Amino acid sequence: MNHLPSLISDLALIMICAGIITVLFKWLKQPVVLGYIIAGILVGPHFALFPTAADKANIQTWADIGVIFLLFSLGLEFSFKKIVNVGKSAIITASANILFMLIIGYNVGLGLGWSTTESLFLGGMISMSSTTIIIKAFEELDVKGQRFTDLVFGVLVLEDIVGILLLVLLPTISLGKHVDGIELLISTGKLIFFLMLWFITGVYLVPTFLKKVINLLNDELLLLVSMALCLGMVLLATSVGFSSALGAFIMGSILAETDEAKRIEETIKPVKDLFGAVFFTSVGMLVDPAMFVEYVVPIAIITFVVIVGKVLLSTFGFLLSGNRLETSIFSGFSLAQVGEFAFIIASAGMSIGVLSSYVYPTIVAVSVITTFSTPLMIKSAKPFYSRIYKMLPTTWKEYLSTHTSSKKDTNAEEELWKQLFKKYFFKLCIASVILIAIINISFHIVHPLLLKHLPTRIADLTTTLLTLGAMSPFLQGLLTVNSDLARIYLTLWHKRITNRLPLILCTVLRMAIIIIFIMVVINHLFTKDFFVTYALMGLVIAVLYKSTWLSRRYKNIEQQFLSNLYRYKEQEKTEQSNNDKKEK
Repeated sequence: MNHLPSLISDLALIMICAGIITVLFKWLKQPVVLGYIIAGILVGPHFALFPTAADKANIQTWADIGVIFLLFSLGLEFSFKKIVNVGKSAIITASANILFMLIIGYNVGLGLGWSTTESLFLGGMISMSSTTIIIKAFEELDVKGQRFTDLVFGVLVLEDIVGILLLVLLPTISLGKHVDGIELLISTGKLIFFLMLWFITGVYLVPTFLKKVINLLNDELLLLVSMALCLGMVLLATSVGFSSALGAFIMGSILAETDEAKRIEETIKPVKDLFGAVFFTSVGMLVDPAMFVEYVVPIAIITFVVIVGKVLLSTFGFLLSGNRLETSIFSGFSLAQVGEFAFIIASAGMSIGVLSSYVYPTIVAVSVITTFSTPLMIKSAKPFYSRIYKMLPTTWKEYLSTHTSSKKDTNAEEELWKQLFKKYFFKLCIASVILIAIINISFHIVHPLLLKHLPTRIADLTTTLLTLGAMSPFLQGLLTVNSDLARIYLTLWHKRITNRLPLILCTVLRMAIIIIFIMVVINHLFTKDFFVTYALMGLVIAVLYKSTWLSRRYKNIEQQFLSNLYRYKEQEKTEQSNNDKKEK
């Protein structure tokens, strides 16, 4: 064959350059990911000293494959059980990091003169730290297994999950997509179907299948089956309107719950490393080095915001959740960088044409700088702590010594937190989904129907009453706390002072959700008058709190739902019992 396809020649060029540069970076004890980005810049169209990839479309294809396998591997490292096991420290810190960095990034973008959409993407890109860079830095500095590294990994798990959600939400919001009427029902049906499929395959089908065939699978066949499952879920996700990245992550998280998760992770590691290298190299190919100089001011500002913002937010998050000052500072200094999700989110924004050409190289430049600084930040945490501790007043030192601990929560306390989050957020999520469904049906179906047959004001009032009436049992369920949850609340409240902040935040979140749902209905259907809205809202909450009938109604609904949810387990036990009797 005389002519070599450009797809192969471009891949060869990427691999040769990436191999040489990364060996050099390994020798210099620098993160390999950074070497990939530099290699991409060298073989990119903006650097004339080296051969350039012939076809950008080919590079994008390889990069898309790289994203799929990167997120598949991230899913394999994520287990549903880790959500509970990371503890309140990681939950508080990750929530504070993501929320406030989103807000700060959005406002910094606006201050730099960026558009609303670009500012929103900037907030999303700088809100998450780098799992790859942090793991590499911990390995090189030999600090794995310490208390602060466990906390950092907990935060990274939660940030990865939010990163997946942002990857789906940001492009949708930026394009101004609006789902209405029948489209709403179709989209909701697709989402429910996809989540049900996720649940069924995650709990039963995939683990059962692997148990039956695992003795037949050597490493080669296990790799083939794993890739088939990953790409199958990618096809399913894209066919119902979700991103390929989400499908890959979901299948990875499903396989993470199986007994073979560790073996699968080790088997696909070479494939992940290969296509991960292609992805990060393709990131560098899109960067024009001249833009580093042209946009030096926004790069410097965003870098400063990332390092200072993440250090402060992470340190205070860990400190407020009951960790020692030293542990909190070490953890905060470890999270001060922009992660690989920034490239993936930026790629998504570029592919749909909502980001200007300067956004991508700017965020890559920030990532490069913060990648270089990560090992230095971790090393500087100890002297920084020593200096800060010497400067603290004696009363502050006594307070920190009394109300923080270097030890993990006791087993009993950990179990209480697990029960709280499991019961609390399960109830919150289920009730919220039902309330959203009721509101959408009311707004898009019931209200338009009544407007055809009744005067406007009467139709508005009738729809408001019907909507609040349908929502009332579920609002009442959110408003009140059953005896079991109340017991857990009180035990954790009196056990340690640092437990009180997350408990208060849980209560505030629950009340905020109730108020938002009521205000949305009243404002949309009845009145936008400030005083009338708050008066009606207070009246509704009072009725919900006092009504024993609504309380009984919600308990009946909840018991029926839980009975249906766990019925399959009872059927399993019954069938097993019958089989045992037959055998006897």
